[in-house]
Amino acid sequence: MNYSHSLQVITGYQMFKSRYQMNRYFQRKRNVDSVDEGASNNVDVDEGLSNDVEFDVTKLPTDPGLRIPILDYNANIRDEVRRASMLKGPCQPQDHNFPKRQFGVTIRRFNPSWFKKFGSWLEYSIEKDAAYCLYCYLFRTSSGNAHNHARIKCEVLMNQEQRIQSVFYKQSEQVRNAYVTHLNTSIDCVRVLLRQGHSFRGHDESEDSLNPGNFLVQYQFLAAHNEVINAVTLGNAPHNCKLTSPDVQKDIVNTCAIETINVIIKDVGDSLFSILVDESCDVSMKEQMSIVLHYVDNSGRVNERFIGIEHVTSTTALSLKAAIDKVFSRYNLSMSRLRGQGYDGASNMQGKFNSLKTLILNESPCAFYIHCFAHQLQLALVAVAKKNIPITNFFGVVGNVINTVGASSKRCDLLREKQLDFIVEALEKGEILSGRGLNQETTLQCSGDTRWSSHYNSLVSLLAMFYSVIDVLAIIIEDESCSCDQRFDATNLLELIQRFDFAFNLQLMRSVLGISNELSKALQRKDQDIVNAMQLVRLCKRRLQIMRDEGWDSFLEEVCSFC
Repeated sequence: MNYSHSLQVITGYQMFKSRYQMNRYFQRKRNVDSVDEGASNNVDVDEGLSNDVEFDVTKLPTDPGLRIPILDYNANIRDEVRRASMLKGPCQPQDHNFPKRQFGVTIRRFNPSWFKKFGSWLEYSIEKDAAYCLYCYLFRTSSGNAHNHARIKCEVLMNQEQRIQSVFYKQSEQVRNAYVTHLNTSIDCVRVLLRQGHSFRGHDESEDSLNPGNFLVQYQFLAAHNEVINAVTLGNAPHNCKLTSPDVQKDIVNTCAIETINVIIKDVGDSLFSILVDESCDVSMKEQMSIVLHYVDNSGRVNERFIGIEHVTSTTALSLKAAIDKVFSRYNLSMSRLRGQGYDGASNMQGKFNSLKTLILNESPCAFYIHCFAHQLQLALVAVAKKNIPITNFFGVVGNVINTVGASSKRCDLLREKQLDFIVEALEKGEILSGRGLNQETTLQCSGDTRWSSHYNSLVSLLAMFYSVIDVLAIIIEDESCSCDQRFDATNLLELIQRFDFAFNLQLMRSVLGISNELSKALQRKDQDIVNAMQLVRLCKRRLQIMRDEGWDSFLEEVCSFC
């Protein structure tokens, strides 16, 4: 069977369109990376892939006499051309008037009945008036039985189950599924730890470690209770798979943060909102500014959502304003929709001139500044206490008592033991009542520097355990194992707390802070509104005024009874 090597091409005919197949390249690269993630990321684009082209099947010439040699096609699309030609089938014009030719003394022509006899490969070119073999065109060899070899290669090409690409696709699909399972397990572990606010890493994450950290422990738990996960993770995963590494954990955490903030910003939508801002140093002495959005959602519910921490170079108003503008730009928040500002009482935040409040008001006049009522109350209590020397000394003594009695676990156990004896004796005498939630085991509570609600809790615990504290101080004084300084301090404290002025200040501050503590809790309620808050403030002032005008007689009786 003759084969024509004609290179004639129809004028203006475009066999294929050249362009870079970047999508296919990245898809193949991901498949390779999923098999070998430990390989270098500096992968050069394969020359064959960079020259990858695609062709239009509909524009393949039907007449075999107009085809270009198969080896003239780009190597990357050669198999695709072969497959398309096989699917298209041989060119067999049935109704053509085949011309006659003189062969010696005999006149012959192409017999169309041959199409039926050799239908799988025989084709005819009207342009060349010649017969061709489709198999030999697609896979022509120069040795042995060329036709049979070409036929076998065509059959193998069309057998999808035996194709290398098919086998590679099945393998890559299996690797891809294992990769997805592995990745989803890491994501699930991260989500649980983030939701509970737990730490991720352990001090020793080696295979022999008994406690490699929360992340790996939870990962091992999931693998132990799920055969699908266990088959592709931990010891059964490729050694170069890094989906449990700290870097991947951080990437997942950052992704969760981005998705969470996107949901918050979407929930805010086009509604009005206010911001709450505070700044402080972290453990590395970097200034950090936290930002919270305060808004009403579509259902009418008031929400406060933390959207991030921004590093600021300084705490000046201009620096803080620049950081806020950066956050607004990142999340497409408009300053024109800002209707409120909430900061602490620092001058750089709420000062009348060149403060953060003033800078934002200059840009958005409707963004009114509101100082947290609960914070104002705390500041007022601190300012009043610091200006009263007896009260300042009183809280100094209370702090020393708590530190001395609770200096060690031995003394705390001794304090609880004395308190238990006191409760048992009081119950036997009928001085106190028993019931659910009463007479619980407790200890002295330390107070904070600015949170004056904690001072109230300290005074309440000291009052409840006052007689036990006296017993413990007396034991410390007689304990020869204690140092002279400790016994000296205990002696002074025992003398001070049994004076009338200490008992008077203890009862006075417990009463005053009790009234202000109720107001502080009410002001911190999430469903609190400004109208009700003002009423609560007036009620607190009225109660204090009543105590000043009419409460001294009953108060002195209570102090004397305590003494």
